[in-house]
Formats: sequence, C-alpha cells, structure tokens
Amino acid sequence: MPERIDIKSMNLSELIAFMEEMGEKAFRAKQIYQWIHEKQVDSFDEMTNISKKLIESLKEKTYLTSLVKEEVQISKLDGTRKYLFLLEDGNVIESVLMRYKHGNSVCISSQVGCRMGCRFCASTLDGLVRGLTAGEMLDQIYKIGKDIGERISNVVVMGTGEPLDNYDNLLKFIELLTDEHGINISQRNLTVSTCGIVPRMRELADENLAITLALSLHASNQSKRLELMPVANKYDIKEVVDACKYYFEQTGRRITFEYSLVGGVNDTDEDAKELIQLIKGINCHVNLIPVNPIKERDYVQSNAKVIENFKNKLEKGGINATVRREMGRDIDGACGQLRKRYKDTKDNL
Repeated sequence: MPERIDIKSMNLSELIAFMEEMGEKAFRAKQIYQWIHEKQVDSFDEMTNISKKLIESLKEKTYLTSLVKEEVQISKLDGTRKYLFLLEDGNVIESVLMRYKHGNSVCISSQVGCRMGCRFCASTLDGLVRGLTAGEMLDQIYKIGKDIGERISNVVVMGTGEPLDNYDNLLKFIELLTDEHGINISQRNLTVSTCGIVPRMRELADENLAITLALSLHASNQSKRLELMPVANKYDIKEVVDACKYYFEQTGRRITFEYSLVGGVNDTDEDAKELIQLIKGINCHVNLIPVNPIKERDYVQSNAKVIENFKNKLEKGGINATVRREMGRDIDGACGQLRKRYKDTKDNL
C-alpha cells in the first residue's frame, strides 16, 4: 500500500496539483487549504463543505498532522507557557509561548532531539531521533494559538533541534507560515537560530528571505567554542562569523549573536575584549543569556554583576547588547528540559 502523504506540509500549488490528479477542481484545493491553515481544523471530518466521498479519499491517501497536547506548564512569574506535544509516532517535542508587550511569541522545535552536542543544552543529551515535517513545525504554532485564543505574532525556531540540519523542511515551513492564504506571519517576525552549519547559512542567505538569523556563538575564540560546541570541530569560529557577514550582505538583516554566559568559562573581561574584536563592524545585536543549569552538566550561571559588567564592556566597544529576560524560570523553561524529564519518567515506569 502506498504511503499516505502529509497534507499539512503541502503548499497551495502542490495541493492544487494533487487535487487535479484526483480528478477534482482547483477550488477544492483552496477550500481544503483554508480548512487546514486558516481554520486550523484537527481532522478532515470538520471540513463541512467537502463531500463525504472526497473526505474518504483524503483519509486514504493523506494524513492531517495534529499534535496532542500532553502537558502544559504555566509560569507563575510571567505567564510563559511550556507545552509538551505528542507526535503520531509516540515521540514528544516542546514549544514555548512567551508573552511580551509587543505580542505573543512562540518558540518551536525543529527536530526530535538533536545531534549537535552543545555542552550546556539538555536537548542534545539523547541525540537526534528525526527531523520534524513542515506540518509538525506549523502545528506547534496552530495548537498554541488555539489554546490561548489569541494571535501569534512572532515565531522563533530555537527550541529542540538544529533547524539547518532539517533544511528542506525548514524552508517549506517558512513558506507555509508566511503564506497570505494561511496564518500569514511576516518573514520579518521570524527568527531562525543555528549553531553554525556554515554551508547551510550561506545557502539560506541566497534564498532571498527577510528572516532574522541568530547564531549560537557562546564563545569569543575557537578553543573555547570547541569546549562548548562540537560543531566547532567542523567549522572554525572565523568561518562562522564570515557566514554571518555574508548573510547580512545578501539580506540586509541584522544578525543576532546568542551568547550563553557560563560562570568562569566564557564571562571574563578577556572574553568580552575578544568578542568585540571578533564581531566588530558587523551590523549585529548580542543577546546575552544567563545559562540554565542542567543536572547532567556542571556549568553554573554567571552572577548578575559579572553579566552586567560583560554587557557594559560590549557596549563601550560599540556592540549593541542586551541581557535576555529569563522567562519561565520556575518551570522547565530551557530547551529540552521538559522533554527530558518526561522521557526519564516514562523510561522508569
């Protein structure tokens, strides 16, 4: 029996071609697309203007991705919500809703697990299981929007997984997310984070998109980056920064550098000085992140004074920097923590 097709990951022209193959008119595809992406139904049976016969054919030939909300943690401090979603194959992923004055922002996962091995991250402890489909990435946003009954205005692909390690699905996701016939979120309100897969960064620069690229830099020189991020074995820190320059040249979009401050590891005055030298002259913004301690590693957070001092040093050196507000600190707020706890509990049953 032929494998069923993932209908939520199809763009409108693919859906029109698919419907025509089935002997249906193009307008049917538009109706179905509207049900999936505007009305965000969870099953074919909710499509009230589609005939029973066509619905049966759709069920036979395609499937409609619909994530199951397994757990939600709500922060008492700031209303941040952390979602654990169950996928059809039994895997689980996390997403986070953060409420800001400027609107609702959702941070989504792009993979189940991750193979990048960054030392301070819980997402990578069990390795990579698989990449998510475009439909699975989208549905995280749809489900959260429905759950809170409000519009999602910003999306960050910065949860579990390395987005550029799931490149084709990421591009399809961006196309569907920003499509005027769907949820229609502006490309300018989308940020994609990477730990620095250089060839893909350059490829992304050539896609002619208006999205923001965030690089997980986390170190001011190559040897420190090697300690924290195995990807540095493949791509030198200078190569990665050059790819960021190229991204700005091609797109005109300011680069965000993510820098997790680990106490006594990468938060010294010398680090600040080296960081200024490394990124000087790039149109960029540095997002300083007090690292979230995870029990499997012995890294600690830099203290508040050290963080403030680091930020001031960067600003004196002409680098725009902010300290990320810690959202959801009283829940499993950091990447991979909730999924890890859920898996550990299940494994121990």
